[in-house]
Amino acid sequence: MSPVRRISMVALLAALAGCGGDNGFSDLDAYLNEVRLRPPGKIEPTPTFRSFPAFTYNASSLRSPFSRQVKVDLAGHKQGSRNVKPDPGRIKQYLEGFNIEQFEMVGTISNATGSFALLRGAGGVHRLKVGDYLGRNDGRIVAISGSQVDVVEIVPDGQGAWLERPRTIPLKEHS
Repeated sequence: MSPVRRISMVALLAALAGCGGDNGFSDLDAYLNEVRLRPPGKIEPTPTFRSFPAFTYNASSLRSPFSRQVKVDLAGHKQGSRNVKPDPGRIKQYLEGFNIEQFEMVGTISNATGSFALLRGAGGVHRLKVGDYLGRNDGRIVAISGSQVDVVEIVPDGQGAWLERPRTIPLKEHS
């Protein structure tokens, strides 16, 4: 047998000899025996909870404290007209799916067919003419100038009728 083989054999026997006998767990065994000899502990019962009277939230119909307060002047309140109402049969245009507040006027273009407003919003710049619609409240463009676009929206008055509400989209300079 070669000397290298003898040394490895001796090392293997020494390692296997270390696996038997007392491995240093005597302190753990002593602790477990001590725990086993203790009298069983007492588990306290679960505490009883008092029931509280149910609370009913009655302010859901009131104005949210986080929204701006609206001053209502009933004397100056415009009454809606039954003659003004949105046309339910009209085919909606693409820009009517977006809020009018997100649009900003960035310029105008004129040619032989007329004057067009350039409005940025809804993911791009759009060319619109008088009579086109935008915004969710049936907003129709009624006038285009070099400095603004005039829009008339049809909104409910809160009493079953409709109001025409004028809006202006001003030219955004340096855009």
